[in-house]
Amino acid sequence: MPFFVYGTLRPGEHNHDRFVRGRDVRAQPAFLHGGALYDGPGHPFATDGDGTVRGALLTAAPAEYPGLLVALDRLETYLGPGDPRNLYERVVRPVEVPGSGTVRAWVYLAAPAVTRTLRANGPRIPGGDWLSHRPPRTDRLLPPPGPRTP
Repeated sequence: MPFFVYGTLRPGEHNHDRFVRGRDVRAQPAFLHGGALYDGPGHPFATDGDGTVRGALLTAAPAEYPGLLVALDRLETYLGPGDPRNLYERVVRPVEVPGSGTVRAWVYLAAPAVTRTLRANGPRIPGGDWLSHRPPRTDRLLPPPGPRTP
């Protein structure tokens, strides 16, 4: 099953570079309807809600899928369904892929305790698009490492 990603795992973002780049993974723009997106400490949290979350659908080659699933579960602090230590829950949701219709995908939504806190106090991201909300990536503004010249 593909993954719907909406924050630091989107193409061009730092966790995409760390966990997805170099694997045989296809990325397509996608939308999660019936969601809400909240700002977290350096990364967003999606919850069920009344809006649309903008992201990407990642489809891994069969040989890459098991390793990618384990890596993403670890990254998202997903220890299993309903585990009270989860930061996110991995759930199945319908996701719209423009021009291709709707597909079922894994989505990491905020765990129940996190969701309660976000709904009470969390800043919601207007328009549901992390890339248009987050601060610019400073690592892209730095020159590549190389030899220094005096």
